[in-house]
Amino acid sequence: MSESEPAVTETFNPWSVVNLVFNHLSAQGLHPVLGEAGHPAQPAAELLRALGIEPGPEGPGHAKPDIREHLAELRNTMLGERP
Repeated sequence: MSESEPAVTETFNPWSVVNLVFNHLSAQGLHPVLGEAGHPAQPAAELLRALGIEPGPEGPGHAKPDIREHLAELRNTMLGERP
């Protein structure tokens, strides 16, 4: 990248990180629980920043419908949040 080109900021949805980590831990035989230690999106956002990626919006345009539905189900089951 040259000095005249603007820096491109990479973004990623923190809930995608939560989903990925949750599924990975479950696949390893662990039993992660969402919500007991607080809202997981903030620590996920901090992890993204530590990796040089800016947390993106959680809006509907950033996830496929089936992923949004799955995450909504997880939030409802684990955190009692309704869409």
